[in-house]
Amino acid sequence: MPYKNIAIVDDILTTGATADELSRLLKRSGAYHVQVWCLARAAPTGR
Repeated sequence: MPYKNIAIVDDILTTGATADELSRLLKRSGAYHVQVWCLARAAPTGR
């Protein structure tokens, strides 16, 4: 992996599951530091 510091940019974070899985994949592929940036976060539903 040519880049070791990576930022994932997303429009909305709901559960975080997709960002979490992508972060794990990038780390396994050699990324050193992964940040997740999102513009909005969905309100919890109370479940």
